[in-house]
Amino acid sequence: MSKILIVDDSPTDLNYLADILTKAGHHVIRGISGREALEISRRELPQLIFMDVVMEDMDGFNATREILEQEATKHIPIVMVTSKNQKADKVWAQMQGAKGYLVKPYTAEQVLEQLRILL
Repeated sequence: MSKILIVDDSPTDLNYLADILTKAGHHVIRGISGREALEISRRELPQLIFMDVVMEDMDGFNATREILEQEATKHIPIVMVTSKNQKADKVWAQMQGAKGYLVKPYTAEQVLEQLRILL
């Protein structure tokens, strides 16, 4: 069982992803903003983060970059989860340090594949 942080400002998307991960036997921690992701990642040190891109206070790209710049959290793989499906968005996510990219709507199989690849 892995500790996984999921960050999304949409309760529907947050619950859907949490349900997939919980049913797969993982311990899920939830955040609703980029700033909260920074705080939770430092405090909880999850094994993996699923990060939404479009959020109010700090977008997922900035949160990813900041998490990966911190000594305590730089090792945590981050998967961007977004409706942004342009090649430029995927490249930008990689440039920020993201190890994976899921486009909404995604399937449970796609989420579990990211787990297999990154854990």
